Amino acid sequence: MPANKQALKRRIRSVKATKKITSAMELIAASKLQRQKNLMEANRLYASTLHETINKVLSRASLDDVHFLKQGKGKALTLVFVSDMGLCGAYNANILSYLNTHQEDQEYMIVGTKGQAWFNKRSKDILMRLPQSDNLSYSQLSKLGDKATALFESGEIAKFQVLYTKFVNSMSFEPTMIQLLPLKPEINPQEEPMHQDLIMEPNPEELIGQLMPMYMNSLLYSLWLESKTSEQAARRLAMDNATDNAEEIIDELILKFNQSRQAAITQEITEIVSGAEAL
Repeated sequence: MPANKQALKRRIRSVKATKKITSAMELIAASKLQRQKNLMEANRLYASTLHETINKVLSRASLDDVHFLKQGKGKALTLVFVSDMGLCGAYNANILSYLNTHQEDQEYMIVGTKGQAWFNKRSKDILMRLPQSDNLSYSQLSKLGDKATALFESGEIAKFQVLYTKFVNSMSFEPTMIQLLPLKPEINPQEEPMHQDLIMEPNPEELIGQLMPMYMNSLLYSLWLESKTSEQAARRLAMDNATDNAEEIIDELILKFNQSRQAAITQEITEIVSGAEAL
C-alpha cells in the first residue's frame, strides 16, 4: 500500500478516536449542565425573595443612615469567576476580554485557576483566591462576601462588584458585571406601598445591617451557580462543535483515501493493458 494511503488511514483512525472523546465529553457536559440548571433554578426563588425583602426594608429606612448605600473614595474590588478546566470554548477568554476593556483602579478576588496568567502578567492586586471553582460550598463563598463587606464598611474600597457569566440559555451566555456594594435600591412605584403605621423591630437601619451578610453571601452563591451553568453550557457547545468538525474531517479523509485507492487501481489497470499491448 502506498505511503500516502497508509498515512490517510492513520489519520482517519486518529480523528475517529478524537471524535469518540469529544462525543463522550459532550454527553458528560450535557449531564452536568442539567444538574447545574436545576441547582440554579432551585436557588432563584430564595435569592429573589431575599432581594425583595432587602428592597422593602430599604423603602422604610432613612437612606442617609444606611452605610451600605454610600460609595467611598478607595479602589473598586472586583470578584471574577473563571473556570478550573479548559475545553469550554471562549468562556474564559470572553471574561478576560471584558476585563481588558473595563480596566480601572481596582483590586481583585479570583475564583478558579484559569486566567491566573492574565492577572500575574499585569501585576494586578489580588486580595483573595479560591483556586478551585468546582463544588464550592456556601461557606467558602461566604468568606469572600464577608471580606468584601468588611472592606467596604471600613472605607478601604469604594465599591464591590462581581464579573460573572450570565446564563441566557443553553446556546447563549455573556460576561456581565454587577455591582453589589454600595446597594442600589430598586423601588417599584407600581407595587402596593407598605402601610405607614407598620413598625419594624429592630428599626430598618439595624435590620439592613443584620440582613446584609445573608443577602451578600446568597447573592454570591447565586452568581457562582449561574457562572458554573454557563461554563457547562459552553463546554457542551464546544464539544458538540468539535464532534461535528471531526465528522467533517473524517468524511474528507475517506474521500481522499477512496480517490487515492481508485487512482492506484486505475494505474494498475493501465499498466496491465499497456503490458498486454506490448506483447
